[in-house]
Amino acid sequence: MVAVTEPEVFFTGFPGFLGSALLERVLARGDGPVACLVQPQYLETARRRAQEITDGIDGVDKDAIRLYEGDITEPDLGLDDESLESVRELYHLAAVYDLAVDRDLAEAVNVRGTEHVLEFAEDCDVDRLHYVSTCYVSGRYDGVFTEDHLQEGQSFNNHYEETKYRAEVAVQKRMDAGLPATIYRPAIVVGDSRTGETDKYDGPYYLLRLLLAQPSRFSLAFSLPDSSDAELNVVPRDYVVDAIASLSDREETVGEVYQLCDPAPLPVPRFVETLATAAGHRTVTLPTTKQVARAVSSRLSSSLPLEPATLDYLDHPTRYACPKTRQALEGSGIAVPAFESYVDRLVGYVLENPDVGDEAMV
Repeated sequence: MVAVTEPEVFFTGFPGFLGSALLERVLARGDGPVACLVQPQYLETARRRAQEITDGIDGVDKDAIRLYEGDITEPDLGLDDESLESVRELYHLAAVYDLAVDRDLAEAVNVRGTEHVLEFAEDCDVDRLHYVSTCYVSGRYDGVFTEDHLQEGQSFNNHYEETKYRAEVAVQKRMDAGLPATIYRPAIVVGDSRTGETDKYDGPYYLLRLLLAQPSRFSLAFSLPDSSDAELNVVPRDYVVDAIASLSDREETVGEVYQLCDPAPLPVPRFVETLATAAGHRTVTLPTTKQVARAVSSRLSSSLPLEPATLDYLDHPTRYACPKTRQALEGSGIAVPAFESYVDRLVGYVLENPDVGDEAMV
C-alpha cells in the first residue's frame, strides 16, 4: 500500500495566469504536492490547467496538484471540514486585478480575503507566507517609492490600489508580530516576453487596442499636462515568475519586501510611441486635460476598447526603485528585459488573439 503524501504547499490565485505559471515552477523544483484553493465556478478550468501542468513536468505525478473548493472571502476560506494542517508554505496570489473594480468587491476580496488567508496561515502555523502585493500600494506618492515605503499618507487612483495597500498593511503588521513572510510587489504585469501570451487585455493593452481600432496612418493618443514627466512601469510575466520562484526558494528572503519593477522604465510619451511603432501605426498626440480625456473616454468606452481608469497612469507621479530586488537577484541571470525588446511579441499576440477579454477573475 502506497502512503499518500499530504500537501505542504498551499496556493490561492489558481488557475489565474500568474498563479498557474508560478505553481508550475514550484512543482518543477520538487515542492509538491500542492493544495490549491479554487472557487467553484473555476473548478473545471482548474482541472484542465492542473492536468496540463502535471503532464508537462517529467516525474511529476498527476495528483501533485490537489484542488479544494473554497473562497478567500469566506471565513476559514470556505474549506468546511477539509483538513490542511500539513501545510507549511502558503502562496497568496488571489486578488481582484481590475482598475475599475467596485469598492465592495475590492474590499471583500483584497482586504477581508487577505485577512482570512492570514488567519489560515496562523492557524496552520506555517513556516512561511509568500504574499503577492503590487508596486501600486504607492498610490499617487509624489517621488521615488522603494521597498522601504508603504504608509506615506498617499492618495489612491482607485479602489484596487487602496485595497491592495490596506491588505499589505495587514500582512506587514502580522510580519512585525512574528509571521515569517515575504512580500513581492510587481509593477504592471504584461504578457510573456518570449511569446507575448497573456490571459487579459487590461492596463497598457487599452492603449494598444485603442491604437489598433484606429487607422494606421492617423491614430489619436491622449497627452495629459504631466505625461512627459510620468513613467509607465511594466514588467513581463516571465520575469515576475522567475523572480518570485528564485526569491521564494531562499531562507534569507524571509521578512523582506521585493519590488519587481523595471529600474529603467519608459516615459509615457515614449511608451505610447513604442507601442504605436510596434503596431505599425502613426500617432498624433492630442494634448488635453484629464477631465476632458475622462469624459471622452467614458462616452467612447461602449464602442472602443477604453477604460477611463487607465488615464490616471498617464500622469502618475510615482517612480519605482528596487534596490533590494536587484541586490538579491544579482548573479542569478534574472533581470527585467527592456520593453523595446519584447513589445513586438505583445503586439503580435494581441493581433493573433483578438478575442481575449479584459475581465478580471473574480
